[in-house]
This record gives sequence, C-alpha cells and structure tokens, in this order.
Amino acid sequence: MQYLFHLSHTDLDGYGCQFIAKCYFKNAKFYNSNYGKEIDEKYSEILDDIENINADKSVILITDLNLALQQAKSFEERLKSVKSPVKLILLDHHQSGEECAKKYAWYFLDISRCASKITYDFFSNIYGEKKQLGRLADIINAVDIWLDESGDFEFGKVCLNLIANAKELNRIMFDEANTEFMFYLLEKSMDFIDKQRSHILLDDNIHAIKKSFFQNGVNDTLGNLVSNYNVELLNRFKDKMTIFYSGYKGILTFNIGAVSIIGNNFLVQNPDYDFFMDITSRKTVSFRANGKADVSKIAHELANGGGHQNASGGAITLFRDSFMYENVKNQIIELIKSREEL
Repeated sequence: MQYLFHLSHTDLDGYGCQFIAKCYFKNAKFYNSNYGKEIDEKYSEILDDIENINADKSVILITDLNLALQQAKSFEERLKSVKSPVKLILLDHHQSGEECAKKYAWYFLDISRCASKITYDFFSNIYGEKKQLGRLADIINAVDIWLDESGDFEFGKVCLNLIANAKELNRIMFDEANTEFMFYLLEKSMDFIDKQRSHILLDDNIHAIKKSFFQNGVNDTLGNLVSNYNVELLNRFKDKMTIFYSGYKGILTFNIGAVSIIGNNFLVQNPDYDFFMDITSRKTVSFRANGKADVSKIAHELANGGGHQNASGGAITLFRDSFMYENVKNQIIELIKSREEL
C-alpha cells in the first residue's frame, strides 16, 4: 500500500493542491502550515505518522511552501531515520525557493504557474486528466498569480475569499474536520464553473454552501449550526482535551471562538464537566461554568482575572502561542500544577 502525506499552505492555492491530490490518491493524510517554525513541526508530525501507519511505501508531498536551504537539508537528512521507503517531492512556485531547487532534485520550482496548477499538471500527466479539476486549477492559477485579464480571474477572486473567510472550524484543534470543510467548499464551487455570471452565482450561494456542510438534517442559522458542529467535535475529542483544577473537571480549547455559546452548549451536554476554558493566541482566557464551579475564582488564580461565577476571563502573560494543541495543553497543565503547589 502506498500512502501520501501531503503538507501544504493555508490559502486557496494550498488547499487547492490538496483537493487535487485527493482526487488522485485514495490513501492520503493532509497537513497545513504557514511559514516558519510551523513547517518544521508539521514535518515532524508527518514522520511520526509514517512510522505509525507503517505503509509499504510513502510519499511526502509539500506544495505551495518554499523551504529555506537549511530546512531542505534537514528534511532530507531526517528521512534517513525512517525505516520504510519514503519519496520526498516538493512542488512550488515561489521564487525564493530557487536556491533549494538548484541543489535538490526533489525540489521542483516553476514561477510561471501557481502550485495548484503545477500539482494538477504533475498528477494528470501520470494518472490522466480530469477536465473539471483542470478548470479549477486554471481558476486558482488566474487569481494566485494575478492574471487579471483572464476570464477566470473574477471567479478565482470569489474562491480566494471563500477559503480565506472560512473560519468556522479551528485548524489547530480540528485539522481533519477543517480540511474536510475546505475540500467541501472547493467541490461545491466547481458546480458553478463556466456558468453565466459564475462569479456572482457563487458569491450569492456561499452562505447556503456553508450551511449545507454543517446541517445535520435540521435547518438553523449558520451560527447555531457551526456551534452545534463544534460541540460535536468537542464531544468526540474531549478525552484528550480534559484538564483538572482544584478537584474540578474542565475542557481546554484553543481559539475556539463564540465561547459563550459553544462553552455553555458543551457543559449542558456534558454534565460531568465543571468548567470550560478557552485560551487564545493573544494570551486572553475565557471561562464558562454551569453552576458547578466558580470560574471567577479559577480565572483569578490562573489568569489574574475574574468576572462572574459562570462567566469570567483573564490573561496568561507567559503563554506561548503554538501550532500544536498538545503544546498548548501542556503549558496550561504546568500552570495549574504550579498554582496548586502554592
């Protein structure tokens, strides 16, 4: 069995590459990253997953991300420690990767096409063309390298905003669900390609497309549907997100958003939990309870904050932002441990 491990950027072009790969590969796992340290962390996650999945052959595909020369060297060296055969391929269009492309055969660079276009051309040459998928690649190409005279440009602009504004799910906590959501948006957008005034039709239908992803047989406002979906995800993964403080059982989220709604809904559905805690990249913290714990006291002790018994907030000034939920949780556990030892 051959398995694809695909790391890509977090914009339209990045998700476009993965959507295209998904249409050619049955066995695939997807990862997304911005630039800098996050790329290294995601690469480490991929290497760990390769060992755990234990595929006969593995392909690591990196798209729409350019590496620094030292990163490329490190990535190649670290592959030597993997027991099973692994092929590394990078497809990119950023000129800043030119030095790496000259040195490493696995680093393919073409600044004349966006990464989605490169990825489609790469796989279609091997496995055959898919006409509508090729049209999507052309549309992404038009907006990503800014071909504003192209007939695909306006539709591409709508797709660009569609992905950029898809903030309903948290990528750090729910990466697989978020990727599924992005793929759904791209798939639905393809229904409008080459229709008359296609860009306006797609723009008019974005709200309905998003609602259709989150609906579970019952119609509601998008806000309520998203909240319910997030609570379902929290219910699914609550064991790994559980924390304890002073005998109280809580759940820790990271940049969840809509804390009042999501937090209260989770606590109602999970009466064995006493409090809900969400920390953000800005170091701010929100607490919610449902009458079982005084979160104003918890907020004061953990985050130099306060508020009401069932709704409080604060800030943890020493908190370090992270791209991995486990790192976030470990920081909070250490903070709790230090406070309980006082």
